[in-house]
Amino acid sequence: MSAIDSTLPALPSDPAARSNATGAGSSEMQNPNLAQHAAWKPRVNPWLIAMTVALAAFMEVLDTSIANVALPHIGGSLGASTDEATWVLTSYLVSNAIVLPLGGWASSVMGRRNFFAVCITGFTAASFLCGAAPSLPILLLCRVLQGMFGGGMQPMAQAIMADSFEPQKRGQAFALYGLVAVLAPSIGPTLGGWITDNFSWRWIFFINIPVGILAFILVTRLVEDPPWIKADRSRLRNMDYVGLGFLTLAMGGLQIMLDKGEENDWFSSPFICLFAVLFIVGIIGLFLWEWNKKDPLINLRLFRYRNFAICCFLMMLVGGVLNANTVLQPQFTQQLLGYNATTAGLALTYGGLTLVFMMPLAGIATGKISARYLAAFGFMMLVITFRYAANVTNLQMSFAEASWLRVVQMFPLPFCFISITTAAYVGMPKEQSNQVAGLINFVRNIGGSILIAITNAQVTSRAMWHEQHLQQAMQPGTIAFDLHQKALTGAYNNAFGVANGSALAMAQIYNQMLAQARMQGYQDVYMELSYASIVLVFLAFMLSKNKPGAGGGGGGMH
Repeated sequence: MSAIDSTLPALPSDPAARSNATGAGSSEMQNPNLAQHAAWKPRVNPWLIAMTVALAAFMEVLDTSIANVALPHIGGSLGASTDEATWVLTSYLVSNAIVLPLGGWASSVMGRRNFFAVCITGFTAASFLCGAAPSLPILLLCRVLQGMFGGGMQPMAQAIMADSFEPQKRGQAFALYGLVAVLAPSIGPTLGGWITDNFSWRWIFFINIPVGILAFILVTRLVEDPPWIKADRSRLRNMDYVGLGFLTLAMGGLQIMLDKGEENDWFSSPFICLFAVLFIVGIIGLFLWEWNKKDPLINLRLFRYRNFAICCFLMMLVGGVLNANTVLQPQFTQQLLGYNATTAGLALTYGGLTLVFMMPLAGIATGKISARYLAAFGFMMLVITFRYAANVTNLQMSFAEASWLRVVQMFPLPFCFISITTAAYVGMPKEQSNQVAGLINFVRNIGGSILIAITNAQVTSRAMWHEQHLQQAMQPGTIAFDLHQKALTGAYNNAFGVANGSALAMAQIYNQMLAQARMQGYQDVYMELSYASIVLVFLAFMLSKNKPGAGGGGGGMH
């Protein structure tokens, strides 16, 4: 254990030996186990461990987006409407969000490696059941199971990486995890579209089976729990069912509200208002209950560490930006440029290659530059990126321009993601690494869901505003309008007859106006994201100034 770790105030749930620690040397004298903890290293090369857990995490993260483009095929195959088929996504996200922050508790019951192996087994089995589902209700039930087991894989993969590497190399390990977390959602729609078009939608689930079997074998052979991870079966009998109930209520209400909000006209719908109330009641109840409970399911007292609390907020916004980016551009190219799902996905490919190149560089940089400066640099690049996107997004955008835009969008994310993930562990007790990983991944996923919903709603809202203003220029007597109408009317008269020419010309002008308004809506949202990124630059400087390569510094409780 580093001197920084051992001098921090202990949390109420920490072992008693930590509460009296006043320095690295005195702590080891008081409790010899601390010296053993500090000297522990995994039996095998930590990079083998990192690649093993990254493989499992990649499989899980991929499933959050791979089914998106297959929904019409799923609905048609199972006799369901497209709206009903969207519950394939919602059911997964709800159960995933509920389990994500529970990894710390589950690891304390059965051990981290065992819990990770159980999650891989359950996820693989649920994937088979999803692919074999004969009806939509059964598919939804299997997706809930898949999301539950998948929810434990992301935070455990990150926690295993954090404990397997020395603090000065932790940023490079998180670069690999960041590649998984950022790349998988990007290629998911492309891979899902290709599999669905060439085989069957069922294979987007079946492909998890060989990957899951390989990941299970590697995890059971290579991964081991550090000495500070102790399995305590008695905690299963004393499970915090009230906290779990509040968490289920909050996350179920939030995810359903966000996923179905735009479809149901948000708060004008009693259905959406009901789930909004469930979310508010659930989140308030969860906070009050878990904060005051002696042995909580989720250790919310970690937020007393100022550095960790800031990192969670920043990671929520980074997750939101990542997911909003992944949705906005394919949506624009499909709706307004006429791309099919596969082509829209291919336009994202070069962004993935950019991540493969930039992630290792950003990981190395964390060992040389303070996390807050890297985060600030990343956010400043986001400001430039979004302003560039607002300028180049237009109805004449070529495939090459769309691909380059994705490259530009992906460039800053490694600096944001890795620096914040690294900073989240600064000054945190090693015994809390599972809880840290669970909460960081939890807020990242929640941020993604929130910002996707907000940006989609804002695109629609801004498009309607521009539509109203563009209509003012579509009045008879306006020179540009009259010239355009006459030109189109003449062309349609020659092609379809005088009786139809005028009506077809007006329809064409109206469709052009709608496309223009929609395009301007996307431009406005990109500009709004650039303004939000300016705020993030200043928030990044609120992070504690850690010593690069030493794994931490600061992060005290307030």
